[in-house]
Amino acid sequence: MLTLTVLGCDGSHAGAGGAASGYLVRSWTSGTTVWLDAGPGTFANLQRYCDPLSLDAIVLSHEHGDHWSDISGFVTAARHTLDWKRSPVPVLAAPGVQARLGKEAEGILDWRTVGDGEGADVGGVRMRFSRTDHGPVTLAVRLEGDNRTLGYSADSGPGWSLGALGSGLDLALCEATYTKDHEGTAQHMSGRQAGRTAKAAGARRLVVTHRGPTIAAGDVQSEAADAFGGPVAQAAVGRGYSL
Repeated sequence: MLTLTVLGCDGSHAGAGGAASGYLVRSWTSGTTVWLDAGPGTFANLQRYCDPLSLDAIVLSHEHGDHWSDISGFVTAARHTLDWKRSPVPVLAAPGVQARLGKEAEGILDWRTVGDGEGADVGGVRMRFSRTDHGPVTLAVRLEGDNRTLGYSADSGPGWSLGALGSGLDLALCEATYTKDHEGTAQHMSGRQAGRTAKAAGARRLVVTHRGPTIAAGDVQSEAADAFGGPVAQAAVGRGYSL
């Protein structure tokens, strides 16, 4: 079984009591654990669901702070409070992320910069990356494990589609930062655009995420469902999904 747990889902910054982008992906058959994006507040929530020492990899989609900055807290914990006796955690990151953190992670993280079209295998999870419609370089990722497939859009405008991750998505986790009234105001998708791209990709299920903290969740969810042509879930901290 492949599972997804939401550690944070607020867009651009964490709202009151919330957390920015971050997810825990697990292959229960192989025992593989992946931290997918690490926005503010997500390390605190990660510790509710797994031992940080058990991480098999960290994936960081791009260098905007709302997707990676809690790596600093993880490194601090590894240096001072965790019983760190393990090898460095592999990190698969878009260009530019490692430079943001500097050298403080030496001995804790083992960095690999990845790009469009590249793949990687971590334990029982296979990944493939796709550059999205977002600046700076931002990588969506397809994760396959336990005969199930998860597609994560990371951040993107409508110039990129979930179809770039290939067919057979059992669950699409797609950003929907705002509603159709805001389309074109930033390099992000509305709920309507997220629903359309998930439908075109043939995704079986859709979860929308990265909602702006001041945008009504129900509005994003309802227009995504209308465009998708079926039920759509709105990501929330602590929600879990089995594929």
